[in-house]
Amino acid sequence: MSIAFITGASSGIGAACAKIFAQNNYNLILNARRSEKVNHIANEISQRYGVKVHVASFDVRDKDAVQKAVDQLPTEFSSIDVLVNNAGLAKGLTKIHEGDTDHWDQMIDTNIKGLLYMSRAVAPLMVANKSGHVINIGSIAGKEVYENGNVYCSTKHAVDALNRSMRNELCEHGIRVSAVNPGAVETEFSVVRFDGDAERAKKVYQGFDNLRAEDIAETVFWVNSRPAHVNINDVIVMPMAQPRAGFVHRK
Repeated sequence: MSIAFITGASSGIGAACAKIFAQNNYNLILNARRSEKVNHIANEISQRYGVKVHVASFDVRDKDAVQKAVDQLPTEFSSIDVLVNNAGLAKGLTKIHEGDTDHWDQMIDTNIKGLLYMSRAVAPLMVANKSGHVINIGSIAGKEVYENGNVYCSTKHAVDALNRSMRNELCEHGIRVSAVNPGAVETEFSVVRFDGDAERAKKVYQGFDNLRAEDIAETVFWVNSRPAHVNINDVIVMPMAQPRAGFVHRK
């Protein structure tokens, strides 16, 4: 069976990706910081779909922990076919001259450096196998900018650039590289952005039919399931009510 390594798999898009890959007979390596939550998801998936699941609880910002987790993978999980770089977050929504620099560090360290650390650890395994697929979860914020999204948008623009660079450098090794860039998806994203303020987060998704995590997971799996000679470079997935970043038509 093929193996998919999914980061940020304890909720939202990551958890939805885990389920759809399991439905399609992939064994899984699931990563998240929240060990209890990701273990619960792993047990649920294993029992429901009959696939093997290895849990790797670490913070993608910790490069040593990333490399150690990959180096210590059980033999049966060491041949990774798909890496879904999903771990990412937004913190705060303020003007540049009022920004919280700790928030900036957290976004840069997770969204850019975490993706780099994961790719650096896993890509050599794919190069050795002369096959594989890296799917980076970007954002419409990596294509456009919106008010007060300064640093978050910048990190996702960096992911967009890395996606193109990685594709240039890995194609000779038979490795596909793709990006899936969502618009507004109702997950824990805004709760995290607003430091646990659930009421403020809820307002982000009110008044329109937003995307669900499953919409993005289905897109990720579709991208992955194309024939080996086909690479879907880049996909933008938006709610019908969101024609661009920073604007939503509410009912």
